[in-house]
Amino acid sequence: MTRFRTLAALLLLTLASGAGALKLRVVDPELQLNLGYGESSGGRMTVQLVRNYSGPVVLLFSRSEDERNEGLFLSLQPRYVGTLRAGQLTLEVGNTEQTLARFLTGLKLTLTVQPVGQMPGVRLPTAEKPAPEGGR
Repeated sequence: MTRFRTLAALLLLTLASGAGALKLRVVDPELQLNLGYGESSGGRMTVQLVRNYSGPVVLLFSRSEDERNEGLFLSLQPRYVGTLRAGQLTLEVGNTEQTLARFLTGLKLTLTVQPVGQMPGVRLPTAEKPAPEGGR
């Protein structure tokens, strides 16, 4: 009976751990500012993106060991270039530009975007305030 319980507990732990998640990092072209982070769960990818950045970005995808072993996301490249503008993330695939939502649909994932003011540990450059009139 003890063996059965131990075996059942191990089986439940294995099933509960599930496959790892597909992860996404969105960074500036110099790879210094973390502008977004996403992780898949089930058929959905939730991505947090800074809302006050507009410009070129690099999207870095990483598959878990389980996803590689199961042959998931075979067409996925580890790196794409794109643009983040007004909370909309687009990436270049081949010679075309497409939204992240459309791209993920091809991977059988739906996208949920959560705008955030700032990613942890990131200080975005702010516009300099104009000098006051009168030279001071």
